[in-house]
Amino acid sequence: MVVEAVSVLDFRNLADFELELSPGLNLLWGPNGAGKTNLLEATYMALAGRSCRTRDDREAIAFGHSLARAEARVRDGERTRRFMLSVSRGGEGRRHLLDGSAAGSESTRLRPAIAVFMPDRLALIKGPPSARRTHLDGFCAALWPAREESRRRYARALAQRNALLGRIRAGVASAETLDAWDAELAGAGVELAANRHAAATRLADPFAEAARELGLGEDAAVSYRPRSDASDAGELAAEFAERRESDIARGYTGWGPHHDELAFELGGRSLRRYGSQGQQREALLALLFAERRVLIADGRPAPLMLLDDVTSELDAERRRLLVEHLAIGGGQALVTATESTHLPSGAGDRRDISIRSGRPLGPAGAAEGAAA
Repeated sequence: MVVEAVSVLDFRNLADFELELSPGLNLLWGPNGAGKTNLLEATYMALAGRSCRTRDDREAIAFGHSLARAEARVRDGERTRRFMLSVSRGGEGRRHLLDGSAAGSESTRLRPAIAVFMPDRLALIKGPPSARRTHLDGFCAALWPAREESRRRYARALAQRNALLGRIRAGVASAETLDAWDAELAGAGVELAANRHAAATRLADPFAEAARELGLGEDAAVSYRPRSDASDAGELAAEFAERRESDIARGYTGWGPHHDELAFELGGRSLRRYGSQGQQREALLALLFAERRVLIADGRPAPLMLLDDVTSELDAERRRLLVEHLAIGGGQALVTATESTHLPSGAGDRRDISIRSGRPLGPAGAAEGAAA
């Protein structure tokens, strides 16, 4: 799948335009504040239906306007699809459309997988475990689409069990009614934990290799850390039963895969707790490239790479390696930099796009693209 073009309307500081993209590497370069990061965000929002920078999509609406829109045209073989997200301060609110109709859960498999590197995304390394669990589940879904149902099944069972715990705590239900939901939650939980463990195991060697190449160190590691050692659903259900009284007292389930961790370490020490911001940046980038390598090795399409200001802390040799990695297995990338020279030349399709004052410019400095 290739994003052929992105168009925006009243999106942050971006002028209204449609921008054609290369199927390979696209370098968006220009001064700070020009709108490069906003263009990456617009691309992500159009495809994923949400922002990768903020929980409030309305922040994308340009000052003085009531609505923002981002649209991506995606080619999948002979088929062309259009993804569009619009957000408004009132009225229709937020709409995510696929070919003019409401985008449902199937839209995820009809768009490219997306890997995002932005300063805001450092929370994936240094933030709470929930972000890492969600990210790992997304990688599992990209690697094994058929296994996505185990995560959904676990989420449904967890919501039902928590609701029942609340009713038991309020005295309107019996504790014995938890047996069925313990069994359902345990069955889905064992599958979910097994998928996560398998995915993290696949990532371990590629992550260590990418970390070495990026200069993070020789002993960087990623691993899945489950709370439970249960080997089957029966054992996990027994653990839920052992903690039933405390769960009833608090009104929610305090044990299970929804409390597990994806750990990043350097020299045996947590990068979350002890890593510098530079090390955390390198770990995030190493993770994204490790995931890309695993997906390609498994015959999956390479993810769309959205890399913001990725070159600023890389020396010339590591910038060269970055370009080489992006060329392996094909795939598409949008990379931002303040100077066009920050990304060395490499093989394959490449387009350099200068961004100035919220608008892409052609070689002669003329505004490029039609009004959206």
